[in-house]
Amino acid sequence: MNSIYKLSLMIAIFLGLSIGLGSCKKSFLEVVPKGKLIAQTVSDYNLLLNNLGLLNMATDAQVAMGDEVSAVDPYLGSSALRTQRLFHWDDVIYQPTEDAQEMTVPMQNIYLYNKIINEISEAADGTEQQKKSIQAQAMAGRAWAYFLLINYYGKPYDAASAASDPGYPIIKEADVTATEFTRASVQEVYNFIIADLIAAIPDLPAQTTHRLRMSKAAAEGILGKVYMFMGNYKLALPQLTAALNDIGTASIKVNLYDYNLTFGSGGSFLPIGTFGPAYPTVPNNEENIYAKQFTNYWAFTNNELVITPQTVALFASSDLRLKFYTAVPYPSGVGYPAGTLRRNGPGTTQFGVIVPDLLLLKAECKGRLHDLAGAKADVEALRVKRMPVADAAVPPDMASDETKLVKFILEERIREFAVQGFRWFDMRRLSVDPVYNTTVNYTHTSYSATGATTSFTLRSQRFVLRFPQKVTDQNPGMTNND
Repeated sequence: MNSIYKLSLMIAIFLGLSIGLGSCKKSFLEVVPKGKLIAQTVSDYNLLLNNLGLLNMATDAQVAMGDEVSAVDPYLGSSALRTQRLFHWDDVIYQPTEDAQEMTVPMQNIYLYNKIINEISEAADGTEQQKKSIQAQAMAGRAWAYFLLINYYGKPYDAASAASDPGYPIIKEADVTATEFTRASVQEVYNFIIADLIAAIPDLPAQTTHRLRMSKAAAEGILGKVYMFMGNYKLALPQLTAALNDIGTASIKVNLYDYNLTFGSGGSFLPIGTFGPAYPTVPNNEENIYAKQFTNYWAFTNNELVITPQTVALFASSDLRLKFYTAVPYPSGVGYPAGTLRRNGPGTTQFGVIVPDLLLLKAECKGRLHDLAGAKADVEALRVKRMPVADAAVPPDMASDETKLVKFILEERIREFAVQGFRWFDMRRLSVDPVYNTTVNYTHTSYSATGATTSFTLRSQRFVLRFPQKVTDQNPGMTNND
């Protein structure tokens, strides 16, 4: 991890120079103490939160590991070795000298957030309220980054073992000279995330004014999701409800798209081209509350991953989300077997804080807390925006049975987020759920050109990624996952 910190420093220095935070005739370290950013004013620190390095995460491993996808040859066999290993749920994903994509950008972000958190109070100007707001945005951003990392490298949260399960190092200082890192427990990391969010929320902007910036609604949504992943539905529901209520005060459009309109005559998602529907980018994406994204090549130009026949069967024929799938390889090639389909757009996946995720988590919470009518209303609030209203109702036999209704909502999450990576994180939390662990499929299937199949089995140990050899070599005292 030390090498990541060095890279983070270089990026931080670059950011400081590129946005005009200062300049010097001599080398950077001759003018500013080692490890210090060129930031002095409140405006400087505010600008540090306005950069694409906090938006583009490059962390896409979760897509290839979801149980809603299959793979197709010859495309899989010619894909990147990392992709093949992720799909196979292998123990080793990276070559000995490679950095892990899942760590690099989040660690760079944490470095920057730590600089802001620790230094903003000493800024030369600005009001105390401005400083607290910027610090709160960095704290909530750090919490989001840690939530991502603990869901890669820590075991799924289990109250019975979280205090002893190894998690991820908690780093509060931006110190590029640090060389020893100790893994905190899963419980300690979750406590750290929650503490950051609870401390930040009172000082965050009450209005959502820009999708790149943290708001009160976004932080409430993150906190609700954290509680959800801990299995604490009573604490999750108020936060998810508050987040969805608070977007009502946004100064920009934040809502669900109605696919009946966007795919209707003259709709904004038309025409459907080579790379799928004309889906909006970050600044114009109305479903984004707090933007984080990665380029999703499996919804763009890569052919090796497709949705399974079982996933295809979850969609009704009138479900307009099917317009994001195709039976045609890019740009051409051997067709897909067994009725599987390739995701075709959007080319970037939004996975920060988005309206459909919060709404479906809220519906699931209500179902688990025995509010079946409320759960039904919430999931249908999404479905009426994704298909003709006549087809959007939850089937009566499912609406009146708690277990069936929650399973239906979990399947709705697959329909909404297939090949977007959300399913992998759901699989993790469901794997330790005594009621719904059977909804996880522990098998991946690869299809040959002739339709012959090869299966790969997910072992419970691989619900966590192992640290790459480069990290363990640089940090010999830090234990790896099994």
